[in-house]
Amino acid sequence: MSAAEKPAWMPSRKALLVAALAFVAGLLLFLALWLDQRDNNRFYRSLEAPRSVAGQVFEPLPVPLPAGEETASGMGTIEEDVGGVEAPVRRPAPPAAPVAAPAAPTPAPAPIADRDPTPVRSPAPRYPREAQRRGESGTVVLRVHVGVDGEPEDIDLVEGSGSRSLDRAAVDAVRRWRFEPAMRQGRPVEGVIQVPITFTL
Repeated sequence: MSAAEKPAWMPSRKALLVAALAFVAGLLLFLALWLDQRDNNRFYRSLEAPRSVAGQVFEPLPVPLPAGEETASGMGTIEEDVGGVEAPVRRPAPPAAPVAAPAAPTPAPAPIADRDPTPVRSPAPRYPREAQRRGESGTVVLRVHVGVDGEPEDIDLVEGSGSRSLDRAAVDAVRRWRFEPAMRQGRPVEGVIQVPITFTL
């Protein structure tokens, strides 16, 4: 087959020769490494401890001595070696401090409690002169109807003192009082309160 008839894919003689040489070199390198590895394995195996010879009997290890007796080495206990000084005793570590329980969640603010009217300004009543002259005294109990604005709207006499002038003076005094209005579900509402007023000489 001439060079003109040779297909384009076919390698030249020079390329085939280079490939053959490379293959032989690789094969020789592989054999050299394989033989070196075999020699290393033999060397390391020879370093291993010799296996027990058949029929050889080993003596059992001595039984440990109970505490307080002479040690197996015959050197005595630590206390004897140090001249009677006891070895330090290892104490167990103190228990870890208890972990604090997680803080309880802060409760939501409680709704404002329902309450009755409360006096915030309560000037004392004037003692009528005629009642003083007559030596009248006693306690007047009034029922006060308090509006949403905290002002008295209506005043009823629940229990009189026995003196008309003292009862009138008590009503006049409570008309000038001011209150915190009653609260229902957090809102100011009209409310009623009983107020005792005592007159003494």
